[in-house]
Amino acid sequence: MQVVVTRLLSLLPVLFGTSLVSFFLIRLVPGDPALALLGLEADNAAIAALRQKLSLDQPLVVQYLSWLGNVLTGDFGRSIQGGREVFPLLIGALGPTALLAFAALLVSLAIALPAGIIAATRRNSAADYSASFLALCGLSMPSFWLGVLLILALSIWLPIFPSSGYASPLASPVEFLRHLVLPALTLGAALAAATMRMTRATMLEVLRSDYVRTAKAKGLAERSVVLRHALPNAQIPIITLIGIQIGQLLGGVVITETVFSWPGIGKLTVDAIFARDYPVVQGAVLLTAALFVLINFATDVIYTLVDPRVRAS
Repeated sequence: MQVVVTRLLSLLPVLFGTSLVSFFLIRLVPGDPALALLGLEADNAAIAALRQKLSLDQPLVVQYLSWLGNVLTGDFGRSIQGGREVFPLLIGALGPTALLAFAALLVSLAIALPAGIIAATRRNSAADYSASFLALCGLSMPSFWLGVLLILALSIWLPIFPSSGYASPLASPVEFLRHLVLPALTLGAALAAATMRMTRATMLEVLRSDYVRTAKAKGLAERSVVLRHALPNAQIPIITLIGIQIGQLLGGVVITETVFSWPGIGKLTVDAIFARDYPVVQGAVLLTAALFVLINFATDVIYTLVDPRVRAS
């Protein structure tokens, strides 16, 4: 319990540093929120009045301390563009992002785990070389390029899936799944490549272990040796990678959501940057960072449940 509390307290400096970066970095972007809201033809008096209303005329340090104090009380401010409260706006966008991230993770695991196991158990075979080649392609291929290719192949040449948009899973589950396929494949391909390589490497190491050779010497079937003896002991590095990938998914879907017009937190952040909507950008970055560090913390906790050696230490 003490270790858990210590790890949670160690997350606070990370979040504080993230708040500093998210607040000051967006202000390096050229442009004035008041001018973006009123338009280029607005007079100076109107712009000055709006800047005063939004507290943009105050020193940056004062603005930061005021914003941070409000965040600590649960108030992320209001959007400059729409006037809506930022926190409900972020929570509403987080739902589609979480659904997309979960689907992409399922796609990744469905591809990577079987491919990695086959590549490890059939080392230096055609299956191993093919899986390694596909993994290299997945790691090297930019997500926006793969997304465009999928749109061309499965939305234009073969009009099977919609090229963009979003449908509520509660209102229309079938349409939701049809809109989900292409962005989930786009995100899942890169994740599958990394997970496959990690699975292959860890399985190769475990398959050389003495207890695996002993299990084979006892006459156990290869499938039983791989799935019951080798895979459970190879899962710690894989869990580490998956935990990191989940955090990256929640904060790194910006390009994919933009390409497919998926109304998640990534697209919301991009739109807010172009609109110079400081409160939305600051809240999105801070919320994403909080989720990332909490997921990493949860991964460490899972270690203690999966590996008795970690509990003993």
